[in-house]
Amino acid sequence: MSFKVQRIRARARFGLRSLAAGFLLWPAVCLASPDPDRIAVYVDQAKLVKLPAKVSTIVVGNPLIADVTLQSGGIVVVTGKGYGATNFIAMDRNGEVLVDRQIQVEGPTDQLVTVYRGVERESYSCMPICQRRVTLGDGETYFKSAIDQAGTLSGQAASAGTKSAN
Repeated sequence: MSFKVQRIRARARFGLRSLAAGFLLWPAVCLASPDPDRIAVYVDQAKLVKLPAKVSTIVVGNPLIADVTLQSGGIVVVTGKGYGATNFIAMDRNGEVLVDRQIQVEGPTDQLVTVYRGVERESYSCMPICQRRVTLGDGETYFKSAIDQAGTLSGQAASAGTKSAN
């Protein structure tokens, strides 16, 4: 057998072994633990995250995507504001960076129904019955109407609470 044929066979065996190893390792790659430096949160929901107690300053890369509020004892509240990814940096009083983490804000998880009327979109949360849900990307008229109604309801509840307290 020639040297050239032996090299081709050796490369073929190496290729088959690599392929077999890839198939065996595939489940481990798919089931790998999530990135510990990434915080996943849903739009309009909050998550508590424990940081070192000496954190004194929080900087958020894009506050339109997420809000991060520092609480006592090194607890931060991460609230999803818009879809996408950003980061936050936590520093101590001397300006030393203690934490730099990614935040991934994802869409709603409830039973969401989307209705398209031409190019206008409306969102409804259907748990257990369908009701209006304000979602980023909804049509301007629908979005404004739902926000106005929620604001009116909130204002009436606040004024009724003040009257009953007097």
